[in-house]
Amino acid sequence: MTQTHPHDFDFLGVAFDALTLDQALAAISARASRGEDFAYVATPNVDHVVALAREPARAALYQSAWLNINDSRVLELLARFAARHLPAACGSDIVARLFEEEISPHEPVTIVGGEPEMIAALEDKFGLTNIRWHDAPMGLKHSPEAVADAAAFVAAQPSRYVFFCVGAPQQEMIAWAVQMRGDAKGVGLCIGAGLNFLTGHAKRAPKWMRTTRLEWLHRLASEPGRLARRYLVEGPKVFALWRAWMAAQRA
Repeated sequence: MTQTHPHDFDFLGVAFDALTLDQALAAISARASRGEDFAYVATPNVDHVVALAREPARAALYQSAWLNINDSRVLELLARFAARHLPAACGSDIVARLFEEEISPHEPVTIVGGEPEMIAALEDKFGLTNIRWHDAPMGLKHSPEAVADAAAFVAAQPSRYVFFCVGAPQQEMIAWAVQMRGDAKGVGLCIGAGLNFLTGHAKRAPKWMRTTRLEWLHRLASEPGRLARRYLVEGPKVFALWRAWMAAQRA
C-alpha cells in the first residue's frame, strides 16, 4: 500500500517535514510504540538532493516516505536564505538518541546492511540480545530480487524499529518495497552510515565542525578516495539547483 502523508513543503525537489531533532524523535517513538503498519523515515541531505535532480525517478521514494527529515546543515542554511524554516535533524543523531533512550536491550531490532563487526559492536555497546540482521548484498540498486528478499526479511522479523544501512537510494528502495507489501509493522529509518558512527566504526566530525556546517570536510578528509567526487564535484551542484529553485519560486 502507498503511504500518504502531507509533508510540510517542497524544497529543491524533496517534500520535507520541518521537524527539529526532538520533534522527529517524539513522532518516530510515538508511531513505533503504537504498533501501526510499517512506514519509513528518509533523511535527505545534499547528496540525495543532487542525485534526485539527476535521477527524477527517485522522487517516488521520498514522496512515499512517512517523514523526510533534513539531514544537512547546508540545506538548513540554503532554506533559510529562501525564507523556509528547515531545521537539521541529522540521521546519526536520531539513531544515537533512539538506542540511548528508546530501545530496550531485549526488544527485537531489525537491521538491513552493515558488517558483522558493526552488529557485534552494537550488541556490546547497548547490551542488545535480539538483533535480526539481513546481510544485504552489493548491487542492490540493480537487483529487484535482492530488494524483494530484504523486504521479505523485514516483514518476517517484526520490530518497532528497522534500520536500513545500505546507502541511498538502496535503503529507500527497500523501505518502499516493505511498505508496498502491506504486511509489515514498525518504523523504518534510512540512515546510511548512522550505525557505523554510533559504534565507532566510522569517526564522526567533532561537534564544532558539525555546528559550523563543516562535517562534509571531516568526512572528505577521512575517506578522500571514496568521497572526493561526492563532496568536490557532485555536492556543489546543489547551489545551482538552489538558484534555479529560487528563480522558479519568483516566477
